[in-house]
Amino acid sequence: MRLGTQGMDVTLKLATSLDGRIATAAGESQWITGEAARMEGHRLRAAHDAILVGVETILADNPELTARLPGRPVGQPLRVVLDSCLRTPPTAKVTTGDSLILTVAEPAPIGAAVVVRVESDHGRPSVSACLTALRRRGVSSVLIEGGGQVAASFLRAGLVDRLEWFRAPILLGDEGRPCVAALALARLSDALRFRRLAVEPCGDDLWERYERLP
Repeated sequence: MRLGTQGMDVTLKLATSLDGRIATAAGESQWITGEAARMEGHRLRAAHDAILVGVETILADNPELTARLPGRPVGQPLRVVLDSCLRTPPTAKVTTGDSLILTVAEPAPIGAAVVVRVESDHGRPSVSACLTALRRRGVSSVLIEGGGQVAASFLRAGLVDRLEWFRAPILLGDEGRPCVAALALARLSDALRFRRLAVEPCGDDLWERYERLP
């Protein structure tokens, strides 16, 4: 696996409608993509040292963030939550086992998770500081799974090396929640550019793979 510019391989996984939405306006998101895409998502989790999401994903879906594959060994990727104000409930599934919460608040116990304070960037955990904290724990590859604000933060910082994009053949419209929040681009020439590596069917969905252009 090729290491990115920060000495860390960073992959952003997206599971969206055709128009790039990850949920309805009311927040319903399970399941946009089908079973085959979800299984490939578990294989991607198993191939990375850590899985990273924002606290909004925890509050909306309460995911386990584990790699659930037939015959998989007991070991699992480190589960990481970016949580500025420590809103992760102690009963959240992610707080059991090997998990890390990165915050800009004063650390406090949350379940069995390790809570670490990192440098702030406009009130949110600095993404570069987050990667530094992960490297200190021996992580060399991380899979970002959402939500839109977290995806945008890593993209704006130029820290996403690859995209793994699963698109379902549905449309949710402008009121749906976007997979990437605002990037604050003023000109088309500022757009983030990627090279397409592959496109293939995945059940009823489409699986697209991209790498960042230098």
